[in-house]
Amino acid sequence: MPIENPANGTALSRLHIPSPAQLDHALHTAQQAFLTSRSTPWSSAHVRSAVLHRLSVLLSAQASQLAEVETLQTGRCIREMKTQLSRVGEWFEYYAALIRTLEGRTMPVKGDMLNTIERQPLGVVLQVIPFNHPLLIAVKKISVALAAGNSVIVKASELAPLTVLTLGALAREAGVPDGLLTILPGPGAPICNHLLSHPSSVVRKIDLTGGTATGRVLGRKAGELLIPYTAELGGKAPLVVFDDVPDVQSAVAGASFASFVASGQTCVSATRVLVQQDVYDQFVASFIERAQSIERRMGDPSEPCTSMGSLISRAHMNKVHGFVHRAIESDGFRVLAGGAPKTEFSATSYDFAKGAFYPPTLLTLARDAADIGTANEMRLRASEIWKGEVFGPVVLLCPFRDEEHAVELANDCQYGLGASIWTESLSRAHRVSKRLANGVVWVNGHHRNDPSSIWGGFIATSNGSVFSASGLGRENGLEALHAYTQSKSITFNLASAQERRANEDWFAETVEGRQLRYG
Repeated sequence: MPIENPANGTALSRLHIPSPAQLDHALHTAQQAFLTSRSTPWSSAHVRSAVLHRLSVLLSAQASQLAEVETLQTGRCIREMKTQLSRVGEWFEYYAALIRTLEGRTMPVKGDMLNTIERQPLGVVLQVIPFNHPLLIAVKKISVALAAGNSVIVKASELAPLTVLTLGALAREAGVPDGLLTILPGPGAPICNHLLSHPSSVVRKIDLTGGTATGRVLGRKAGELLIPYTAELGGKAPLVVFDDVPDVQSAVAGASFASFVASGQTCVSATRVLVQQDVYDQFVASFIERAQSIERRMGDPSEPCTSMGSLISRAHMNKVHGFVHRAIESDGFRVLAGGAPKTEFSATSYDFAKGAFYPPTLLTLARDAADIGTANEMRLRASEIWKGEVFGPVVLLCPFRDEEHAVELANDCQYGLGASIWTESLSRAHRVSKRLANGVVWVNGHHRNDPSSIWGGFIATSNGSVFSASGLGRENGLEALHAYTQSKSITFNLASAQERRANEDWFAETVEGRQLRYG
């Protein structure tokens, strides 16, 4: 399996695709490691916490080198990757602290009883990692699964597995017991199908970040196996700019980050920018200038001055352009910036034709701020590009009249992952954020993430229909830890043996006068 640099097509590495026998061995090893770990020091939260803390330190120390590898295998800018990976150790640090501070529960049951509730690990869990944030997303999933005491099998992306493999080596160095973390690079469908269809499959949870189509396939498999399922899937995030923003340029800068970081290859990328009528023309003019400025500074992703890198592959670039081409040719969209793959040389003589570069692209059907509530809006909302996830640096611009109209447009979508609101009104921010059908909403910001802050799709109700195309369950925080454990109720009878004999012997020869208890 060749691993290539999508920015120039050069080969980075070659990896073996796991054979069926190796996959069987991975399942067996993961299960045996989990069973063994339940009677070793690893079963102690304090031991796991110490190991995860060491892993956090090791990972942070290598963040800069890992960022360079991440840039090579994804085509994303080095300045993006260095900034992002400088924080990945925080997830191991957070869960190392969380499991040391968790408290159990006792329930107020009737009688002379003590009922405790504790949480125990699930067993072997399967995690499927995408290409866009390979190390960050792997860390988000692995940290909580190990903290909970599970055995983890990771299916790394076949396009960008190198940093995740390095994480495996660091985990061993930190002290994670052998067999509790297995990383399998390769094509997703055959590997996942084998692991989940094996007659003696031991997988007890599936956790996927990926496309909605893949999410449905694995969701059906989880249903067949009757195991828990977490899925962070597609997105079509709205970014809503109200006319009370005091500084339109600040909103433009925020929208640029929201739309074009990672070359638009994020599930919360702001792909629908909705701007209130009174500031629409000013915002669009500035947004066009910003998009053109970013395009002028595209180039070698390894150079610190490069503004935006490549897409993950030429095949994906062609898919992105297919959306744009059909929007222009079939639906009549106007191109305000970008609109076609870059095939020339950059100002610094970088050959775009060797890579998969697509510039920031702005599309609209509106002619100006007054062009709303017309047939154009209906055409916009019926179009393929409004409804589908492009997963590239392509933004649709649309004006809106008022708060009600903004919410209607924002919620006109089958996806419900991320959204942002730009306003100086605290009351409006509260009102609108509650009405948006998204699991993650930011106010005057976008794409903020923290180990303690939950992340996941919303089962959105739009026009009477229920959608869940952005997935199920939650990442991050205490909710994720609970999702990687199962609760167990343990009830202790505190009565003496004499009391139990006197009051609880249902089948004694004489029961008259006894206050027997059932349940």
